[in-house]
Amino acid sequence: MAFGRAFRIGVCLAVLSLSAIAAEIPRRSPEFAISLNNGKQVLLSQYRGKVVALIFILTYCPHCQKTIGYLSQLQNEYGPRGFQVLASAIEDMASMAVPDFIKRFQPPFPVGYNERNTVLEYLQHPVMFRLLMPQIVFVDRQGTIRAQYSGDDKFFGEDQEKNLRAQIESLLKEGTGTKHRTAQNRRKPT
Repeated sequence: MAFGRAFRIGVCLAVLSLSAIAAEIPRRSPEFAISLNNGKQVLLSQYRGKVVALIFILTYCPHCQKTIGYLSQLQNEYGPRGFQVLASAIEDMASMAVPDFIKRFQPPFPVGYNERNTVLEYLQHPVMFRLLMPQIVFVDRQGTIRAQYSGDDKFFGEDQEKNLRAQIESLLKEGTGTKHRTAQNRRKPT
């Protein structure tokens, strides 16, 4: 009897701990700053009004490199419609690896670096759990995190380009109508 009760309590605690590792979606995006090698920073808030894909990478990770390739193409295609990619390397000594990464892959968007713990906090990812790369966050035009994917998610599988396009197109379409309605809602009756 005591074993059964202890087992049930253990299962409940395990389920609660698993639900605690999932990031809250949607959520308001806090400010996020990416350090660049020229000593400047790129702030997420600079792109308010655009749909942003914020991707966290390891410069030596083949999966990350593949995703950067797709995002480079999509930045060129969807950029004129209000889409912006921002990339941040989070490995140890990333500031030294970023220049070679930029030279090799020539992404048409800012690539910088951050400390791992800063990124874990932004992602709402517990420090004790393994961080699988890449990590991507989609922020809508109003600054709300609408989707977040970890490197082991099927989002990064065989249909990665298709999944990226669907997410981007959905947020771009939604943003134009929402922006218009928001402007109307701010008007005070006369």
